[in-house]
Amino acid sequence: MELQTNYRTRRRTGGGPARWVLFLLMATVILGLGIVGILWYQDQWSNSTQVESFSGREHPVTYQGVLLQEEDVRVVNNEHYFSMNYIKENIDPNIFWDEQTKAVVITTKDKVLTFPEGQVEAFVNGQPFSIRVPVEDVNGVKYIPVSPLENIYGIRLQSLTNTGVAILEKSGDMIQVGETVVQPEKVELTYFVRQEPSTQAPYVIELGQEAKVHIFGEEKGWYYVQTLDGLVGYLDKKDVQLEGITQITLEVEDKKRIPWSPLGGKINLTWEHVVSRNPDHSKISPMPGLHVVSPTWFDLVNGEGEISSKASLPYVEWAHQQGYQVWGLFSNNFDPDITTTALATYETRSKMVRQLVQYASMYKLDGINIDFENVYLKDKENLVQFVRELTPYLHEQNLVVSMDVTIKSTSERWSMFYDRARLAQTVDYMIVMTYDEHWASSPVAGSVASLPWVEKGLQGVLEEVPASKLLLGVPYYTRLWKEETDPSTGKVRVTSKAITMDTTDKWIKERNLTPGYDEKSGQMYVEYKDQADGATYKIWIEDEMSMKKRTELVKKYNLAGIASWRRGFEKPGIWNAIAETLEKKP
Repeated sequence: MELQTNYRTRRRTGGGPARWVLFLLMATVILGLGIVGILWYQDQWSNSTQVESFSGREHPVTYQGVLLQEEDVRVVNNEHYFSMNYIKENIDPNIFWDEQTKAVVITTKDKVLTFPEGQVEAFVNGQPFSIRVPVEDVNGVKYIPVSPLENIYGIRLQSLTNTGVAILEKSGDMIQVGETVVQPEKVELTYFVRQEPSTQAPYVIELGQEAKVHIFGEEKGWYYVQTLDGLVGYLDKKDVQLEGITQITLEVEDKKRIPWSPLGGKINLTWEHVVSRNPDHSKISPMPGLHVVSPTWFDLVNGEGEISSKASLPYVEWAHQQGYQVWGLFSNNFDPDITTTALATYETRSKMVRQLVQYASMYKLDGINIDFENVYLKDKENLVQFVRELTPYLHEQNLVVSMDVTIKSTSERWSMFYDRARLAQTVDYMIVMTYDEHWASSPVAGSVASLPWVEKGLQGVLEEVPASKLLLGVPYYTRLWKEETDPSTGKVRVTSKAITMDTTDKWIKERNLTPGYDEKSGQMYVEYKDQADGATYKIWIEDEMSMKKRTELVKKYNLAGIASWRRGFEKPGIWNAIAETLEKKP
């Protein structure tokens, strides 16, 4: 019997999973090669479309290859104007619009220039001069003609007639110069300056070989350039040869001024406090080492800018005979309200300027010391402007300009209204009054100016004022503090009075007290319990030791000098203590 087995062979109807994987892999490779090919073709292809460099702007102006905003520039009858906003933000942060007189005020180291709106007559230090076109107001924006500003600021506006582009340059700017590559074997070869850093971007201009360009940046292997025709765009780095850096050098009218200083030394100044009449100078004892006296002679009287004077020509003549310079002090009378009004307009500021210049001439002064205190924070900008308008007139008379400031604090009317950095740019010297750490009505007794407090305050001011311009103001007085305890409440009532160095010595001697050194203040200190009234008296002493320490800070920080408040409060030995410390070599 034969065994038979029946079976059917299974036919494959597809390639199975492996076949599909192979198919997908081949498709992916082909697609990838296609994409690479397209990208290669695109990379080789160059856009031959030409576009305008400045999108149809009628009067484009550039600075370092960047187009100025349309609202920053006006062109009328071929005269270029810059907006005051642009000048303030990019050229002169101190340019000033005086609303009362409708005039632009520009101050330099030796000039005050005023440009009244709508007039072709301007003024420099009060003297008229002509300008071609006036300042204009367009919808509240002030536009100033560029031509009279060029020598003031050291700028130049080059107008290129072939393209209509104007290029702004500033003295001191550094510019990288380049040149398109020369290929002698390809005489007809040119280079395209493109709108974007890509060969697919349209081009702005076609340059020949050896064409000069100014380079202002680099992006994705391309240089951002400006052609000598003023057009801007991108050149492939491989097409440019760097040629070096050029510096823009333009003439500026500002003169370099070297302020007066003692030959080979630091300034030693003292204030002369004049309340109603001047001291009998014949009775003033010698002050060895002193260079400058600053009498408190001139006071702001009212908001109209009127200034009173207590100046004395005999005093000036005596001071000059002693070899002292005289810097008359001008005070705002510590009145914030009349200060606001007097600083508010160009007319009132100019009135103060004219009087101070006249007083300086009448009394043969060597300088003016500005002492504005207790000023509203809102007047910060106007105070800077007044000092900027005053200083050129005083410099014109070869006068030294100094200004008194406090250390930095959060008190608006004591400290914050001083823009120390900008004021220091203008004046010859600044005096920081490092005293009244504990003031007359202080709720707690303490030093008028402890040494750590003084040094910390000095360091803060030096963040904004160069040491070469800064004098350290020191106190020749101290305070006698009285502490009384109320038996019913147990609270301590504190009062004080300012006393001179001689009064301090006399008070201590009368009570047969021995001062001790106070480590915290860096001064000698004395305390006394009065059995009669039960009060405790305290004095942080100013003497030769404390003055030597203060003067050592002048040396440590290489300051311009020292200033003392005030003559008459000191002991005779103080002058030698300061002079010897100032003159002592390291």
